[in-house]
Amino acid sequence: MGRGRQKAKHTKIARELKSYSPNVNLAALERELGHHEDEYVDKWADQYADEGEDELETA
Repeated sequence: MGRGRQKAKHTKIARELKSYSPNVNLAALERELGHHEDEYVDKWADQYADEGEDELETA
């Protein structure tokens, strides 16, 4: 395929993607994300914090 045809194909695909707007159920998305309002808790933080203190004391 020549460069002109390839460029035209890419331009056509780019136009299709630009105008693409999928149907999104925002209410369902909000419900799904809404129950995760708690802040992130690192369950391994205490374990690694203790190990880090031991290494600092021996150094």
